[in-house]
Amino acid sequence: MEITIDMIKELREKSGCGIMDCRNALTNANGDMEKAMAELREKGLEKAEKRAGREASEGRIEIYVHSEGRLVVVLELNSETDFVGKSETFRELAHELALQIAAAAPKYISEADIPAEFIEAESAAVKARMLAEGKPERILDKILEGYWKNFKDENVLLNQKYIKNENLTVQDLINEKVSALGERLILRRFIRWELGETTREKEENAE
Repeated sequence: MEITIDMIKELREKSGCGIMDCRNALTNANGDMEKAMAELREKGLEKAEKRAGREASEGRIEIYVHSEGRLVVVLELNSETDFVGKSETFRELAHELALQIAAAAPKYISEADIPAEFIEAESAAVKARMLAEGKPERILDKILEGYWKNFKDENVLLNQKYIKNENLTVQDLINEKVSALGERLILRRFIRWELGETTREKEENAE
């Protein structure tokens, strides 16, 4: 299948990746846009893993104010270099993450951020509730597994479905930008402050 300039442009706009990366991905996928996107996401993950040990202390603090000041999100997104930290793609990612936090209200950045004591207490409570409802003990572990998957998908930012494209998780979105920018990106921390609620700040390295 012929790979046209319009196809490359469309993929570039969707992914933020470079022209050659988009052309190669489309060629490998025989013009299938979804397969090409999947290849770029996979490359983004590989790049993130390779750069896991590199320091990322540049970047920006993003501030998003919603509903006439009733909701505020502040986050710190880091890059390896000031050049990338000032790029349009990086700024767009910071803004998209702020919108995600505002809309989806995550409690944690990554699964590692969930306190072990909370997991232990909550697991015991769920098992006790299931037993009280008459569930057989042999299926409790399966029920618990499903409970924690749903909990993490709803409450862990990196696991959440991206609000503008439910085919992606937030981690997928970050991986795409890692692939496009060629640097390690870290969502360092965030605050989601809603009028009448307690301030919540989460700190965790998210790549």
